[in-house]
Amino acid sequence: MQHRHLAAACALLLVTALVSVVPWPAGRLVEAQTAPASATAVPRTADGRPDLQGVWLSNTATPLERPAALAGRERLTDEEVATLQERANRIFGNGRSAFAAGDAPFRAAFENIDTFDAPTSTSSSLGMVERAFDNRTSMVVDPPDGRIPDETEAARQRQSAVADGWRYKTGPEDFSTIHRCITTGVPRLGGNFGAGPYTYYQIVQTPTYVALVNEAFHDARLIPLDGRPHLPEGIRQWNGDSRGRWAGDTLVVETRNFSSSSYFRGAAEGLHLVERFTRTAPDTITYSMTFTDPATWAAPWTAEMLLEGMDEAIYEFACHEGNHSMIGMLGTARLEGRAEAAANSGVR
Repeated sequence: MQHRHLAAACALLLVTALVSVVPWPAGRLVEAQTAPASATAVPRTADGRPDLQGVWLSNTATPLERPAALAGRERLTDEEVATLQERANRIFGNGRSAFAAGDAPFRAAFENIDTFDAPTSTSSSLGMVERAFDNRTSMVVDPPDGRIPDETEAARQRQSAVADGWRYKTGPEDFSTIHRCITTGVPRLGGNFGAGPYTYYQIVQTPTYVALVNEAFHDARLIPLDGRPHLPEGIRQWNGDSRGRWAGDTLVVETRNFSSSSYFRGAAEGLHLVERFTRTAPDTITYSMTFTDPATWAAPWTAEMLLEGMDEAIYEFACHEGNHSMIGMLGTARLEGRAEAAANSGVR
């Protein structure tokens, strides 16, 4: 079923529920692009709230953390941004667009890398990179240095265990929720899996609920806005337990009660997430995420990205149709298991 059908179902439910671094040219820093728009510029619902509904795209090329060479600089000039965009179009054109994931366009353009180990194509239609360059030097806005606070030793061990887990799987439960095509988790920082180039969201809104529908994995978060308390602490969910409220013109979503099977950069059941959605222009939502988990990071931190309004639908993400990694890794485990059993029995 296509995502537009899923979104329609959610809407019905809601209604019925009612670096070789080159020198940069001197120049002034541009003003923030996320300055709040006037009250009349932002569409509103019948109850007077900002209307967040529609399909929104995240395709920012801004790196999550500020590169060391840009320490102390929160923003680039318009001239510097234009230079980065031109370089990215050149580096990732001619059939290399598949390599333009995560912050690769920013870093490659900033370091002016001229070659990538990728096939080339003569098709001119593949020559442009549709990643959004803006004046920010990091998605992390707090701490002010644009860097994620130090990780704890426990977090590093969890990340190492996840990396090691790729090597051997004995059953489906050994796989992450991503590889089981269940959910990519909450939140997402750029790209379908936090690394890919694009992520599409659809927002459906009523006075008492908001639904956040993600293109990837058919995820739909149904978030109450009626002031009800969170679930008891003992009830844990893959995507946590979310509750929303309005703070002026900003939708604030607080999520806790993550499962031990959840995973975000080493954080799991201890993660406390606060998301903020502010429609700062008719075609822009500023999406802010604050992460708190003393077992994972030395201090809370906040990242921010811009969502661009799109006049199009989102479609089915048929994960299991191409989920060959699970088949291959479980098949390998069975072969290794039979070889081990044969060795223990003395059969050769």
